[in-house]
Amino acid sequence: MTVHQFAPQIPRSQPRLPRRPVRSGGAVVVPLRQMAGVPAPVAEAMAPLAATRNWRRTLAWIAIDVLLLAALLLHAGSAHAERIKDLADVAGVRSNPLVGYGLVVGLDGTGDQTSQAPFTIQSLKSMLQQLGVVVPPGVNPQLKNVAAVAIHAELPAFAKPGQKIDITVSSLGNAQSLRGGSLLMTPLKGADGQVYAIAQGNVVVGGLGVSGSDGSRISINIPSAGRIPGGASVERAVMTDIVSSPEVILNLHTADFTTAARMVKGIDTALGEGSARAVDAVTVAVKAPTDTTQRVTFLAGLEQLDVDPGEAPARVVINSRTGTVVIGGHVQVLPAAVSHGSLSVTITERPQVSQPEPFSQGQTTVTPRSSIDVKQADSRMFLFAPGTSLDDIVRAVNQVGAAPGDIVAILEALKEAGSLRAELVVI
Repeated sequence: MTVHQFAPQIPRSQPRLPRRPVRSGGAVVVPLRQMAGVPAPVAEAMAPLAATRNWRRTLAWIAIDVLLLAALLLHAGSAHAERIKDLADVAGVRSNPLVGYGLVVGLDGTGDQTSQAPFTIQSLKSMLQQLGVVVPPGVNPQLKNVAAVAIHAELPAFAKPGQKIDITVSSLGNAQSLRGGSLLMTPLKGADGQVYAIAQGNVVVGGLGVSGSDGSRISINIPSAGRIPGGASVERAVMTDIVSSPEVILNLHTADFTTAARMVKGIDTALGEGSARAVDAVTVAVKAPTDTTQRVTFLAGLEQLDVDPGEAPARVVINSRTGTVVIGGHVQVLPAAVSHGSLSVTITERPQVSQPEPFSQGQTTVTPRSSIDVKQADSRMFLFAPGTSLDDIVRAVNQVGAAPGDIVAILEALKEAGSLRAELVVI
């Protein structure tokens, strides 16, 4: 069987392409010959894009996209890799806290008690005066449907005037609940004292509080705080310059030399040798285009690259208030024998009343009587072999039935004995 290959016949004598751009119908047609370094099939595919005045910039964008796409394909097979977007932040791209003071009105008798929160009345009088209502001197309205509140929010990076942001409203006085209330117009200021947003809207409260006339009260969650989704309108933008430097600075969320070195290696593999450099255990500098549009495209692809982060150090974290113990996977114990027991002493007071005989003119007396009970739990000794891992530690502690408080005592004793090869952190 004969296989015939069909291919287009190209005549030997072809008209030469013009060496200079030719204007046709208002567009500039760039000869394929002038696309230096671009293969002929790729140049033919990119000919429609090249038919613009800024064809060189267009080709630069396409080159960046192709390079980043190839980098993503190279890193797609990483097993435990994480995106740079999840490991680091771009320096200068951050949110800014905002805070304000205002009044919530329309409460169903659950507002501030004005006798104990005089600043609520003071704020109400000031607001009414600005609206043209004058309260006679010496008159203090006794209101129960108004509450003084503090408002805080986060102004995202690149937020522009007119955009909406969520806010949190919290009671400052003794208001029982903010359910059903409405926040009046309140300016939100930044750390520099400038107004960046205006807040107003109906408060959404996730808690519930009910009290009776006899002093009883039932509370679910926290009714004295709430949220207003999209409750603030941005009035001033915070300028964030991402093209002032020829390099993009990436700051790791957690300082780690291993992660920083691997990030530099991954970026160099994807974009070329010398594209990134490690400044310290947190900061990695990457060379980037100076054009704003090109830099945005460059960052969009850069944050999708995968990097294998360094493993966390061996650490044991103990919460002294709740007894929570978190043991890292690399924690090991040197040879040690542990015996832990508990001693409980119970003292019970049972006073007895002694009554005198009838007509004996005696007095009734109270005779103290105490009972003491001592119990000592059976202590079992368990042995840690050399290089004991996390699984062995958990299994040994569970076998003796140790409580969280006992585990804390055991780990502290192992640390003091020098057998715990890990950092012990008590929070």
